[in-house]
Amino acid sequence: MRSELIDVGTGGREVVFDLTSKCEQFVSAGAHQARGDGLLHVFVPHATAGIAILETGAGSDTDLLAVLEQLLPRDFGWQHRHGAPGHGRDHVLPALIPPYASIPVIGGRMTLGTWQSICLVDTNVDNPQRQVRLSWLPR
Repeated sequence: MRSELIDVGTGGREVVFDLTSKCEQFVSAGAHQARGDGLLHVFVPHATAGIAILETGAGSDTDLLAVLEQLLPRDFGWQHRHGAPGHGRDHVLPALIPPYASIPVIGGRMTLGTWQSICLVDTNVDNPQRQVRLSWLPR
C-alpha cells in the first residue's frame, strides 16, 4: 500500500472541489506496481467534510450545495453551536456525504464514468485548509 496526504485550500467558503486530477496524478505515479490494477481510496480526515463522485462544471456542484442548504439549513436550531452560525450542519454533512470513496483502477486508469469526478464537499467556512488522504491498494 502507498499513501499520500494532500493539502486543499477551500478559501473559507462552501465548495465542491474537484480532486480528480490530483487522484489521477497519484494513481499514475504508482501505476507500474501490480500492473496498475488496484483500488484508490480517498479519505478526508475531517468531521465536517465529505467525498462525493459527481459531474462538475455543468451546474451539479452548485446544485449540490443548494440542496445541502435546503436539507441542512444554517438557521436550524443545531445543538452543536461552536464556530460560525449554523456550524452544526457541517458536522451532520458526513452522515449524508461520507468522508471516503473507493475507485477501482484497471491498467493504471481510474474506472470513473464519462462525467464522474471525485470531489471534496466542504460546507465549513471556518476551516479554509483541508487535507485529503489518497491510498493505493494494489491488486
